[in-house]
Amino acid sequence: MTLTAIITGSTSGIGLGIAEAFAAQGFNVMLNGFGDAAEIEATRAALDAKSDGTVGYHGADMTKPEEIEDLVTATEATFGAVDILVNNAGIQFVGPV
Repeated sequence: MTLTAIITGSTSGIGLGIAEAFAAQGFNVMLNGFGDAAEIEATRAALDAKSDGTVGYHGADMTKPEEIEDLVTATEATFGAVDILVNNAGIQFVGPV
């Protein structure tokens, strides 16, 4: 049985590192986050190729409950269950100090 992890905010940074670690252990991984669609797909495909599990992507916005629900529902439909949830997503405001 392959375990499944959702990692929010996993298209870059710490979240991506967490997703890479789970994928390396053969987990199914559902990536989530914002960014350039082509870059996200390249990241997803590269992780998928290195893993004994399957790596998917869902672009749910964590500020919208209906999109969070769809993320979980889509993950369950794709992989059968959600075993691990890593809530890594954050908001960053950048501006002059």
